[in-house]
Amino acid sequence: MKTIPSAPTRAEEGTAPSQLIDARIKQLGDWRGRTLARIRSLIKETDPEVVEEVKWRKPSNAMLGVPVWEHDGIICTGETYKGTVKLTFAKGALLDDPSGLFTSSLEGNVRRAIDIHEGEEIDEEALKTLVRGAVALNTMQTTSRPARPQKMPKSR
Repeated sequence: MKTIPSAPTRAEEGTAPSQLIDARIKQLGDWRGRTLARIRSLIKETDPEVVEEVKWRKPSNAMLGVPVWEHDGIICTGETYKGTVKLTFAKGALLDDPSGLFTSSLEGNVRRAIDIHEGEEIDEEALKTLVRGAVALNTMQTTSRPARPQKMPKSR
């Protein structure tokens, strides 16, 4: 019998994002959990300064939310579906993908995604290259933003 996860308890609402991702991986308990765990590990190896978040916790996703990895902005998200683990790069359209990892959201102007199905191997070096590129893009955009002009005082 399939169980539906309940909404988070008051204690879970204050839980660290990394613990929520750990719980999500454990709850999946199949190839999707192993795949998400491996992706997470590769991201953290590639960028030790990465920040883990869980966003978009709402009743429609049983309050589980979506794992998000950030460094000066979103690098990527890791969503799990019945037959797919989807790794979506927030600014993927701006990244070089010489290995052709992006397989989804190719028509968009901003995002790109990698759909991973059961039994598929992850090209770990190519994934690390995408993560490094996403971090570099986020960092460059953060440091190159012009300062906001000061508002002029209203004259009376």
